[in-house]
Amino acid sequence: MSSFKKTLMQKGMKLMADPRVLKLMQDERVMKAVMAAMSVPGKAQSLAKEQLEHVAKAMALATEGELKDLRRTVRKLEEELTKMKRDQAGDKSPSSKKKSTAAE
Repeated sequence: MSSFKKTLMQKGMKLMADPRVLKLMQDERVMKAVMAAMSVPGKAQSLAKEQLEHVAKAMALATEGELKDLRRTVRKLEEELTKMKRDQAGDKSPSSKKKSTAAE
C-alpha cells in the first residue's frame, strides 16, 4: 500500500509542476471546487453518524456514547464498592476490636 501511495504522490507532484495545472489551480473557482470536494467525505461521515444515532434512538437502542457513559459509571461504582468493602473489612480487623475493648 505504501508503494501505491508513493507512486500516487510522485504522479501528483509531476502533475502539479505542469504549467497548465498551475494556471488552473490559480483560478479561485477551481480552488473552491477542490476544497468542497475534499470536505465531502467528512460531511458524509458526520451525516451518516447523525442518522445512525437518530435511528438508534427511534428504535430505543443504546448509542456508542451512551454505552461509554454506562461503562464509566459501572467502573466508578465498582471502585466505590471495593473501597467500601475494604473500609468495612478494616473496621472488623483485630486491632480495631482491641482498641474498642480497651476503651471500655
